Amino acid sequence: MFSFRYDAHLVPALLANIDPLTDGWVAYDDSAGEGLFSDEVHRRTALLNAARDAGARWALAIDPDERFESGLAAEIGRLTAPDDTSHAYTFAVRELYSTDHYRVDGVWGRKRQARLLSLAKGVATPIGGLHLSWGSSIPNAQVLDTPFNLYHLKMITPERRMARAALYEHLDPEHRMQSIGYTYLADSAGAELEPIAKGRGYHPPHQEDGGLWMPRVDLNSGLP
Repeated sequence: MFSFRYDAHLVPALLANIDPLTDGWVAYDDSAGEGLFSDEVHRRTALLNAARDAGARWALAIDPDERFESGLAAEIGRLTAPDDTSHAYTFAVRELYSTDHYRVDGVWGRKRQARLLSLAKGVATPIGGLHLSWGSSIPNAQVLDTPFNLYHLKMITPERRMARAALYEHLDPEHRMQSIGYTYLADSAGAELEPIAKGRGYHPPHQEDGGLWMPRVDLNSGLP
């Protein structure tokens, strides 16, 4: 499942990435969305319900600027074997600072998100929020960690890091959704990077285009 708007051109590579992992896909075309950023809860709930209506027992959530570790293909059948429980499997989110290095210092090395979701117990609609987790839509989910990585391409360039920080500061200026704020997204001071380990890469290889992949807001707002 995925939605697209400013990053629509990344969808073909996304589909190549998930092809070994899925039996099919559903997408939400957000090109007519209102404002800089449309209601994420609405989009995600619609996708989960569409997947369930199509007969899916499990849903794999991803954005066009993300890639799952290729090794997941060999294990996804085992992970999704249960069909009567409510599971939400998490992945380590690796914020790429180049096509093959990700940041690991501080909060960067601790990020995890639930993306492989059981639909056995239906879909809940979370209340409000700008940027809620996918797992919040799975009723009474048992959250389980996997050893696999989810690689995020949006942070590769400094320009996108600045733009992402500025966008979220604009959308959530009082930091109601994230108490630490968002300027840290653009701060590279003390960054520690690790290479993607051999055998833990993603496919297809990323071809950097230098674009922002998001709306542009005022970048001269005191960000680092």
